[in-house]
Amino acid sequence: MSQLAPEGTLTEVPIGTFTTEAGAAIPGARIAYQRWGSPLPDCSNVLLVEHALTGDSRVDQWWGELLGPGRALDTRRYCVLSANVLGGCQGSTGPSSPHPDDPGRAWGSRFPALSIRDQVRAERALLSALGIPRVRAILGGSMGGARTLEWAALYPGFLRAAGVFAVSARASAWQIGIQSAQIAAVENDPHWHGGDYYSTGEAPLGGLATARRIAHLTYRGELELDERFGTSAQRGENPCGAYRSARQRFAVEGYLDHQAAKLARRFDAGSYVTLTDSLNRHDIGRGRGGLNKALAAITTPTFVAGVDTDILYPYHQQEHLSRNLSNLLGMAKIVSPVGHDAFLAETRQMDRIIRDFLGRVPGDPPRADAPGSAASLPV
Repeated sequence: MSQLAPEGTLTEVPIGTFTTEAGAAIPGARIAYQRWGSPLPDCSNVLLVEHALTGDSRVDQWWGELLGPGRALDTRRYCVLSANVLGGCQGSTGPSSPHPDDPGRAWGSRFPALSIRDQVRAERALLSALGIPRVRAILGGSMGGARTLEWAALYPGFLRAAGVFAVSARASAWQIGIQSAQIAAVENDPHWHGGDYYSTGEAPLGGLATARRIAHLTYRGELELDERFGTSAQRGENPCGAYRSARQRFAVEGYLDHQAAKLARRFDAGSYVTLTDSLNRHDIGRGRGGLNKALAAITTPTFVAGVDTDILYPYHQQEHLSRNLSNLLGMAKIVSPVGHDAFLAETRQMDRIIRDFLGRVPGDPPRADAPGSAASLPV
């Protein structure tokens, strides 16, 4: 095994020229990753945690209450790795990265379209570059769940088990439609410039903000939003005045504006379009004889969990996975008014679910107190 990066340090690893499923080349591709905890010599305690669409490798931020000594992702017992997805904007090669043949300019519109399978194959190349021959388990939610499912189908000998949360076997027509509306919001922004806005000094922030507003409504539950905001006005504003004004908002509009502004400050619009399009392409059955045949062919023990109020990936889609996977390890329901984001927000339930999942992984579990345990190994 190659020497791993210092704990919690974002580190970029070159994976060479990457060729996409559709045949496009990305020369000089790099994948950024972080790790917490130390690996055993045989890597039997390595966990790969997959982030969602606008997440990144910073598991300590978005699953921070689940990561650390004594927690579900116990860093005394496990070595937790997470990579920023190919096409992202947090260290891995994406549309905002310098083009290798034109270093003064970003990839922009020249960056190829990606599938979920492409993202998984790039992560496999990362682990090969790190000298990691296998992992104990891979787990993730939403887009991270889609990647986890593809890992189970593509590389069944590489992982002992998969934890697939809040996702489906393929994108539904509704998901493609709502996600395409988000892409259109970005691409219709006059600052998009066909994807080549990086050298203009402008960015399609308005379009990205609109996309985020649309998306966020699919991430949260209708009951939760109505209970929090109802028809209340934003403080100091009057949305029921004689004339409509964008400066006179309902409270829920102020909330969505806040969420949109937060994303626009930290995320690249080109990556948002690329990664959202990859979710539209998600289909575990493509080229494998259809959904049910593909799921039945997955031999990797797989644990499935979903959210009862999820409107983006409704619970019936996880039930479909559970009925058709040939090696179902278990299933859990996250009960929450929050909606899709419950796999991030309901940390107590997720703590129990992840512990249950990891406790069912075949093979002897690594012991934090054993001689030569992860806690005592150098990296």
